[in-house]
Amino acid sequence: MSTPKELKYSKEHEWVRVEDGDIAVVGITDFAQGELGELVYVEVETVGETIAKDEVFGTVEAVKTTSDLFMPVSGEILEFNSALSDEGDDNPGLINTNPYDDGWVIKIKMSDPKELEDLMDAAGYTSLIA
Repeated sequence: MSTPKELKYSKEHEWVRVEDGDIAVVGITDFAQGELGELVYVEVETVGETIAKDEVFGTVEAVKTTSDLFMPVSGEILEFNSALSDEGDDNPGLINTNPYDDGWVIKIKMSDPKELEDLMDAAGYTSLIA
């Protein structure tokens, strides 16, 4: 199981990677995808909306369960990773095979980058899931 040190983590098992200033990429952790099992569908119908920290922005569906996706920080959802669409050549399984790169879920414009301070670093997240 991988927990990259350069990312921030939420207690709901989402990760955040800050790109340019207030733009961030969000996905689910390697631990979370392992617990969910094989993912078959990802739904994000909130592109263009501004969503508060800890609110639901979408869902992931695995073979045996469906789980909500929570915003780790407040912001406007700019983009959904279309490679996760079950209509394309790729699929939600990218989250299973590469959760921190090709398996990212959304890009957001953070409303308050200071909210990142409330998230865990890799060591804190590793302690949470141990």
